[in-house]
Amino acid sequence: MSVGIAARGRALGWRLLGFVLSALVFVIMTSGAQAQDYPNRAVKIIVPFPPGGTADGMPRIVGDWLSRKWGQPVIIENKSGAAGNVGAEVASKSDPDGYTLLSAPPPPLVINQNLYPKLGYNPLEFVPIIIMGRVPNALVVNPDKVKATNVAEFIAYAKANPGKITSATQGNGTTSHLTSEMFQLMADVKFQHVPYRGTGPALNDLVGGSVDVMFDNLGFSLPLVQGGKLKLLGVATSKRIGSLPNVPTIAETLPGFESAAWFAIVAPPKTPQAIIAKINADVNEALKDPELRKRLEGLSAEIVGGTPQATASYMREEVERWNNIIKSAGVKLE
Repeated sequence: MSVGIAARGRALGWRLLGFVLSALVFVIMTSGAQAQDYPNRAVKIIVPFPPGGTADGMPRIVGDWLSRKWGQPVIIENKSGAAGNVGAEVASKSDPDGYTLLSAPPPPLVINQNLYPKLGYNPLEFVPIIIMGRVPNALVVNPDKVKATNVAEFIAYAKANPGKITSATQGNGTTSHLTSEMFQLMADVKFQHVPYRGTGPALNDLVGGSVDVMFDNLGFSLPLVQGGKLKLLGVATSKRIGSLPNVPTIAETLPGFESAAWFAIVAPPKTPQAIIAKINADVNEALKDPELRKRLEGLSAEIVGGTPQATASYMREEVERWNNIIKSAGVKLE
């Protein structure tokens, strides 16, 4: 009797194992088939910031290249608000089929989880695909409002006018905000924080004189500097930039000061790895295209690329780095 029960149990176990293995094979084959067929319709890339900044410009350049390779439209959809949280939440709740992606700088992916008490999405659940490029931040000022010609003079001016200098940022918790806070901490000065809903609106008011300074990435502010509308006092790289050899680094005055914005593409949680690999391979191919590289370099971008695994590792490191800055500067949401 017991032998019969045991035999039936083993048979049931083997049938169950066979079912599980069959299901696994089906999932793998289906995922592979989806990747081979991908994309067979338009792909949407959500940008959680408004038009007019590098966060918008970089995915448009890459998306345009991908649309030609894929033979399908790649649509950029701007959903700004709450330092990128609005667009990120929409992307996180989209179908995990590769047809809705998120392209974002650090805030919604590695910064906001350390600032906001509650998010409508879990940034750790996004599936990292690739980092397209990295752009150094820089200190730019309105030349009519700030007469300083270098970082040291600007610090002296700020010390003489505590709390009077207005610092425009892309919004609460953005890289420009945290870079401004890091500068105030290291230089022992105090600014008035003026948050905007992205780079474009902030730069418009900086040029117009409504605000005094901004720690912006060079992608969109450099043309305004070259046109004489803004003044560039220093770049936030560890060494001087080859294309701007006469512009000093902020670190030459404040040793150790360094800040850059990077721009990643991620997918909604549970997107199949086969689709992730397909998108990663195609974006890496795009980043090797001479014409595309020239356009990204026009945004002062350093091309990055690499594997999804390397992207995930880099993002984990960035979570820790920005969290340390938030704690050291005592940054709070306003």
